[in-house]
This record gives sequence, C-alpha cells and structure tokens, in this order.
Amino acid sequence: MSTEKKQIISDMIGLAKADNILHEREYEFILAVAARLGLSKTEVDTLHANPLKISVLSTELQRITQFHRLLLLMNVDQETHFTELDAIRNYGLKLGIRPEAIEQILSEMDDHENKMIPSTRLVEIFKRFYN
Repeated sequence: MSTEKKQIISDMIGLAKADNILHEREYEFILAVAARLGLSKTEVDTLHANPLKISVLSTELQRITQFHRLLLLMNVDQETHFTELDAIRNYGLKLGIRPEAIEQILSEMDDHENKMIPSTRLVEIFKRFYN
C-alpha cells in the first residue's frame, strides 16, 4: 500500500472520528474510496487502529482532491458537527488550502442539496482564490 494512499484514508478516518463517532455511512464511504484506491478493508481497519500523522500531499491537485473527499465524507451522514467543521478547517489549512477558500466552501454548503457543492462550483471557488 503506498504511503500516499494510506495518508488519504488515514485523513478520512481522522475526520470521520472528529465527533468521536465513526458512523456506518462514513465507514462505508471510506471503504468505497479505499477500494477505488486499491486498498482492502483489512488495510482500512489497520489505519483505523493506527492512524498516520497528517502530512501534505505533493501536488496542489492532490490536496484539493483530498479536501473535496473530506467534504463529501463530512456530509455523508447528513449531520455536521462543530467538531467536524473545526477538523475540516484544520485539515484544509494543513493541506495548504487558503483559509478564504475553506470558508467560502463551508458557507455555501447549506445552499446545496445534501450539502454537496457541485464539483463545478468547487472549481470556480478554487480558481478564484488560486489565480
């Protein structure tokens, strides 16, 4: 299992556990992402028991993609807790996402069905803050 793939899943597990509860929907979403990355349930469970320290992915595209994954995960159980918002802000900052972009995205979540901002809108937000 590559370190990058482990990092992606470990970050997702960390965010999912920010409210001290790993909901079944969150776990299933993590497993689905892991499967797409070629990781097994056993590997996910190992990361759940032994999370990695947060580290920054190498490219800007990877960091933005990971932030998007974390947003999707945060909203998969359709409950957004203060601790999750705080955690995603911290993850975003550690990923090198500009604070203004994070706040714009979080403020627009409620404007969309299931709090899922369309990817086209996310691209617009990131273009605005990165150009």
